[in-house]
Amino acid sequence: MKDLIIVESPTKARTIIKYIGDNYKAIASMGHIKDLPEDSLGIDIEKGFAPKYVVISGKRKTIQEIKELSQKTKDLFLATDPDREGEAIAWHISSELKKKPYRLILHEITKEAIKDALSHPTEIDKNKVDAQQARRLLDRLVGYKISPILGQKVQKGLSAGRVQSVALRLIVERENEIEAHIPEEYWTITAKLKKDDEEFEAVLEKYLGKKLKIKTKNEADEIISKIDDSFIVERIESKEKKKQPPPPFITSKLQQEANQRLSFPAKKTMFIAQGLYEGIDVGKEGPIGLITYMRTDSVRVSDSAISEIRSYIKEVFGDKYLPPTKRVYKNKNIAQDAHEAIRPTFPLHLPSDIKKYLSNEQYKLYDLITRRFIASQMQDARILTTKVELKNKDYTFVASGKVILFDGFIKVYPVDEKEKILPTLKVSENVFLVELIPKQHFTQPPPRYTEGSLVKALEENGIGRPSTYATIISTLMDRKYIEKKEEKLYPTGLGRLVWELLLENFPKLFEVKFTAEMEDDLDKIEEGKEDWKDVLTLFYEPFSRMIDDAKKHMRNVKKEKEKETDIVCEKCGGKMIIKEGRYGKFLACLGFPKCRNIKSLE
Repeated sequence: MKDLIIVESPTKARTIIKYIGDNYKAIASMGHIKDLPEDSLGIDIEKGFAPKYVVISGKRKTIQEIKELSQKTKDLFLATDPDREGEAIAWHISSELKKKPYRLILHEITKEAIKDALSHPTEIDKNKVDAQQARRLLDRLVGYKISPILGQKVQKGLSAGRVQSVALRLIVERENEIEAHIPEEYWTITAKLKKDDEEFEAVLEKYLGKKLKIKTKNEADEIISKIDDSFIVERIESKEKKKQPPPPFITSKLQQEANQRLSFPAKKTMFIAQGLYEGIDVGKEGPIGLITYMRTDSVRVSDSAISEIRSYIKEVFGDKYLPPTKRVYKNKNIAQDAHEAIRPTFPLHLPSDIKKYLSNEQYKLYDLITRRFIASQMQDARILTTKVELKNKDYTFVASGKVILFDGFIKVYPVDEKEKILPTLKVSENVFLVELIPKQHFTQPPPRYTEGSLVKALEENGIGRPSTYATIISTLMDRKYIEKKEEKLYPTGLGRLVWELLLENFPKLFEVKFTAEMEDDLDKIEEGKEDWKDVLTLFYEPFSRMIDDAKKHMRNVKKEKEKETDIVCEKCGGKMIIKEGRYGKFLACLGFPKCRNIKSLE
């Protein structure tokens, strides 16, 4: 009898069996097997928020196969992903089995990690399950209670999400800021200067030692008329600064960097990363899990991986690129230490060596992850910054220079450190004016969010968690609440209307601070510090009052848009009115619901 390992995906199953196949069989659940019902709330509020889980459509055959195989095996292992969703999948599978399974925690799919997990099997973490369940029930309560009100008052098919609506708030409020921005004119004056045969630039900053603001062209012209050809070097300040490498990736930083450097949407980044984690066929070696688990808040890295990459740095780049001791990055809280950062599982499986087995997008993301990990254990970059103040009468101009003395980690993971070399200057010496360049500017509004900068804002505000960012953005797009143009996120007219109504009727519910506090409560449930039922009770009592008020007082946008016509209803003789629905405008009988006659406006 073989032992049975249950995972979520066939790719993950194949990778695991490749390493330990002789005495084991692996089967995939294809994700969740149970969820709340689609056609009802599925929560018994009176009985302590008891959920009514049902088998997901199309999963009965999978469950039956798992049940049959489990009866023919000696030991049963659940190796679903090591996060809340994975724990919930394991729990639902366990509830369908007669035999008690073991839980395997795999942060990477390598031979050593699998064997270690099999040597130290554990049990399903009920706290983690409760945290996932609390999130699912909260999201269902918000969506199921608010969405019908929006459908009734605005447009059929609309919906609201507990976390997505707060993300929508950020995008709408940023757009409001942009529209409210009144550009203010200002001018800069740049002096192109020369010492011997070397030219450089200095910008006017002060008058009589005080910061200078030039508001109009007339002011700029007046200043230019007073400046002569001779500039005197008054002060030189040079500082050497060290720039430390960034830590290896956590989920949010991977999404931000992949968006900025590769133009990958968050959803795409996570899809590609999932494939790299579960396993890629690399020729003779077969399927290999190339990266550690991609949903993590942790920057911790195993000692063995650090040792391996430090040896690589020494061999390839030399001693000067290797710090004398390993770099240790610390997490904000102890709970995160159960995970590792996102890194290559085999640091010496270099992207260039396996490029032919990867798609172009897989290669780009794997290369980004690998470079970031290598850089995280390299020496600091050393940069010399120089600031030169030059005097012309009562005006002070400033020239800035930057020289990379030692590139360090930048050699592997480039950052925005461009050299700008100044000529060799001495205090009290004269340099000469080539030309003065006045330039008109206008103050700019804050920039629209990109997917990367929105993920950063969500993270900084404590909204959602790394595993949810990609879904938040894609859901808002699917609902047509936001749209993407040239990588920037814009609210649609529908998105702005929905947010306006949510703000009017649920101001507390969709506060950034309130949503962040709810995320903290979910974390406390996972840590065993809060009871999930208590969290739901505290949430639901004021929430139900908000729902009752919204039903009575929310603006009826549908009614506002209705327009009476002279067209007669052929079924009841009443008047027809123009209504607006999901698919545009149409004619409906004013006698609704007694008369349900509708027809095309054409």
